[in-house]
Amino acid sequence: MILEALALALAGAHFGAPLLYYACMRRRYLGRPWGVRADEGYRPRVTVIVPTYREAALIRGRLDNIYAQEYPRELVEVIVVDGASDDGTPELVEGWAAEHPDANLRLIREAERGGKARALNRALRYATGEVVVIADADALWPSGALAEAVKWFADPTVGAVSCLKRPAGPGAKWLEEGYRRYYNELRVAESKAFATPIFHGELAAFRRDLLERLGGFPTDIGADDSHTATRIALMGYRAITPEGLWAEELVPSEGYLAWRVRRAQHLVQHFARAVSMARGAPPEFRLVLYAEAYLHLVNPWLLPAALAAALAAGPPGWALVGLGLALLAYKPYRTWVAMQLCLIAAALRNLWTKEVAWRREEKAPS
Repeated sequence: MILEALALALAGAHFGAPLLYYACMRRRYLGRPWGVRADEGYRPRVTVIVPTYREAALIRGRLDNIYAQEYPRELVEVIVVDGASDDGTPELVEGWAAEHPDANLRLIREAERGGKARALNRALRYATGEVVVIADADALWPSGALAEAVKWFADPTVGAVSCLKRPAGPGAKWLEEGYRRYYNELRVAESKAFATPIFHGELAAFRRDLLERLGGFPTDIGADDSHTATRIALMGYRAITPEGLWAEELVPSEGYLAWRVRRAQHLVQHFARAVSMARGAPPEFRLVLYAEAYLHLVNPWLLPAALAAALAAGPPGWALVGLGLALLAYKPYRTWVAMQLCLIAAALRNLWTKEVAWRREEKAPS
């Protein structure tokens, strides 16, 4: 009886805490005004950094996508940093640049691959834009995305801006599609509270002077975008994801689970470090940071703990396990369980590798 009650309590806490957090954030913040003065006509100089590694299948399309943005071309510089690709990526970049002489593009070739953050920091040495935008090679932006991101920087309280994401491509999208609505609403609600601690490398924009004050992006953890945005929020600036700013993200056609676990690894690393800095956060951001750290670092482990208690409880507990297995037929539940298992696998994998530089999964253009 005690073990059965323990299993119920652990399961209730595991599912109840994130539901309560989502419901509270949605009700309190999602519909409120931004409290930020965005300016549709704001046009600072922008540096777009595209780190690449073996992106031959995607890089021309990505550069075309950036070139087609509805933003004054003379105010945009693009820096491609290639991490010693052996598939012809840098040659394709050079060919594209020769075909588009009006594009301000610089190619930096690294002698060896050092990871995304090192590539970003190298590009920062040459960046001249007031706003620096990270642009993953495997993502695409709507034509107005760059202008939409930049307009928020007209308000001096905004230090960083990121996007919402839509999964694309022929890869395993069931998990991505299954949780994105709730995930995106939570990012917007956290942003309206003050800042969100989760950013996306598909489109992540930062004030260059703040990046320089921070010494660039962290090179010893994987979530360089999220951790940098969080550090900017800790400095008292807004780090936001507006509801009207989207990017399309290609999902791997192979190696989906490895890709998913690696991303979870990076967030676990990020929150393990960020939570130690939360006491100095602006009050509105402190709760968000503590809540997200709990959801990524602690809450996933309540699920196997509940399972162990239920199995140890004998037949009454086994019935609970059977109910949990039956509920896997319900997509939102199945998606949630899969995400928790990814976070658990990520935490364990972080014990021997941080995956700062990783094997590239294959992604086909949509």
